[in-house]
Amino acid sequence: MSSINYSERIPNNVNLAEDRTLQRALEQWQPNFINWWDDVGPEGSTNHDVYLRTAVSVDPQGWAQFGHVKMRDYRWGIFLNPGDASREVHFGDHKGQKVWQDVPGEHRANLRRIIVTQGDTEPASVEQQRHLGLTAPSMYDLRNLFQINVEEGRHLWAMVYLLHKHFGRDGREEADALLQRTSGDVDNPRILGAFNEKTPDWLAFFMFTYFTDRDGKFQLSALAESAFDPLARTTKFMLTEEAHHMFVGESGISRTISRTCQVMNELKTDDVEKIRAAGVIDLPTIQRYLNFHYSVTIDLFGADQSSNAASFYSSGLKGRYEEGKRTDDHVLKGQTYKVLEVQNGQLVEKEAPMLNALNEVLRDDFIKDSIAGVNRWNKVIEKAGLPMRLTVPHKAFNRQIGALAGIRMSPEGKVISAAEWEGRKDEWLPTPDDRAFVASLMGRVTEAGKFANWIAPPVMGINRQPVDFEYVRFG
Repeated sequence: MSSINYSERIPNNVNLAEDRTLQRALEQWQPNFINWWDDVGPEGSTNHDVYLRTAVSVDPQGWAQFGHVKMRDYRWGIFLNPGDASREVHFGDHKGQKVWQDVPGEHRANLRRIIVTQGDTEPASVEQQRHLGLTAPSMYDLRNLFQINVEEGRHLWAMVYLLHKHFGRDGREEADALLQRTSGDVDNPRILGAFNEKTPDWLAFFMFTYFTDRDGKFQLSALAESAFDPLARTTKFMLTEEAHHMFVGESGISRTISRTCQVMNELKTDDVEKIRAAGVIDLPTIQRYLNFHYSVTIDLFGADQSSNAASFYSSGLKGRYEEGKRTDDHVLKGQTYKVLEVQNGQLVEKEAPMLNALNEVLRDDFIKDSIAGVNRWNKVIEKAGLPMRLTVPHKAFNRQIGALAGIRMSPEGKVISAAEWEGRKDEWLPTPDDRAFVASLMGRVTEAGKFANWIAPPVMGINRQPVDFEYVRFG
């Protein structure tokens, strides 16, 4: 089915009404989801009418409609890409076999783990962004934040549907637990470290949506290759929504840089104190935020060498990014891939079995994609006639997971002593003073067409609306 049935209590295109037991279970979960949204969703937003897009079909073209809606009334639902009856597994040990519509018993635990881990990230980011609406730099940006929030909520529904439908009592318990963990909670935190970090300001939010949602793109793309067809179809549709989240991040940073460059040229200075005194975010601070969010995000790909990654691939559970475009045998036994480790105080490359290095393969794909966007930011600086360029730090910088965890490394990739790290880390990572300064700029702007001093307006509004459109109507 490509159309979505909005007449039911839970909108869907999976014929939910034909499975009464599943429908009842999900309808019992639904009030808990709404309670979670009320408790830790966007603060102070209950009465806002927000110009949101809603999926009306899962066709690649024209899948969404726009209109003002209260977020609490948003029609969260279950949307899978259309199935292909002839689809075969195209990688791993089951290559050439028909894809699975049900979970094979031997892969049950691993598939559940994959779905729970992905599902846990979705509500986590809503929790991390809970307070940002109170300091939005414009009505346009506020609307984009809320669009991301409701879609992360829908991505949670996507994973909960799979847990309920395919994993029985275990799945129902896991679905309940997704609403019980909370980002940053001391006793019951989210599963992955990056989703327990604070997102205290809009520069952090834009970096999060650029880098961390890009991790989502690569993880979802790898799952969209899965031999478990319902998971593949679910994640393919999630990718349609994810694209907007990355656009918000990339364009948000670009607009921040544009405004900074404008002020630097007006003042004819690169003096950080003078730039800050003019109420914009200096480029060195943007670089430090970039270093932090990039390094935290590349840890999300996991250890450089992982027997789980090998097992997931060989079993057909999780492929590579754009698996179908690769020209190898899609089995990978006997093939190798270069990974990094430190030997005698030096960073060295070594060959590892490719199956075990698949986390690193995905991380490197992410890095290439990330660098492309940073280069686009640099074009904004270049066009302004300024000499500084933003750079992505070395992938061994500030790592907490894998063989590079805890290695003291400069952004350029030089192994340094603990003493040098302590002496220079404030050059490379946001300091409390940086965060306090950025926080000091975060004043809420809610007049249509007006923008905070530190950020430039967008070139174009959402859905071809004018920039001064009333994206949010305050109740």
